[in-house]
Amino acid sequence: MNYRHDFHAGNFADVLKHVLLTRILLHLNAKPKAYRYIDTHAGSGLYDLSGPQAEKTGEWQSGIARLAAADLSAEAQSLVAPYLKIAAPLLTAEPVLYPGSPSIAKSLMRENDRLLLCELHPAAFAALRDNLGREPRAKLIEIDGYRGLKAFVPPIERRGLVLIDPPFEAADEFETLFEAIEMAWRKWATGIYMIWYPVKDRARVANFMRALRQSSIKRVLRLELQVADVTPEGPLTRCGVIVINPPFPLEAEARILLPSLASCLSLGQNGGIMLEWLAGESGANGLSI
Repeated sequence: MNYRHDFHAGNFADVLKHVLLTRILLHLNAKPKAYRYIDTHAGSGLYDLSGPQAEKTGEWQSGIARLAAADLSAEAQSLVAPYLKIAAPLLTAEPVLYPGSPSIAKSLMRENDRLLLCELHPAAFAALRDNLGREPRAKLIEIDGYRGLKAFVPPIERRGLVLIDPPFEAADEFETLFEAIEMAWRKWATGIYMIWYPVKDRARVANFMRALRQSSIKRVLRLELQVADVTPEGPLTRCGVIVINPPFPLEAEARILLPSLASCLSLGQNGGIMLEWLAGESGANGLSI
């Protein structure tokens, strides 16, 4: 598949990814020492939801727009509030906008923290430069994200988060992704890694999970959200996030967030979630609906 941010900005997959990104960054903010945020496939940083790409799908209407209007439990509302504080006001802007991962990170990071943003696609990099090029904490590099990951970990701060969010254009993306993660973890085993992936070909996803289980990587949390039946030729309806070295509170937060997001964003009766440890907390109970 080809998952281009411009067409899918603000959809259910972005909601899952960005709510979790917000939670992780807030946990990093809880300690005073500076950290580095590395985005390997940064995209444009900001998306026009009234533009031709986003208007073609209109997926944000059943994603961020639905969440912004949802009546969540008090616990779930408190967890999504920092994300909505960033994203929801842009829905009433002119034009209607949605913040990509770099913009969300910029909004939450402190003065002494740093962003390193990699993007190879020329048009996306030009837009990223327009949207974040004047941010003094950010360094923008027009480079393949996997090459950037190899070159820039470990960061000098020794604390931080790497977001890997490729478009899955290549047939062997999962294999490339696993090799990149394993290489980066060997160089920087204490960093937090957050990996987004689509669930379209269940066999490829299963092979990816098996490789992670059999690797030497410690503490690997798998989180998935489904909003409708998964069909190989249909639109994306299930996706997941792998978090390596998740902050301690994240599992408990995900146990509240995932059912709430499934209830809010599902397009009928076929929503679902998954929470499991692939490595690490072997005694913890999984969660699957």
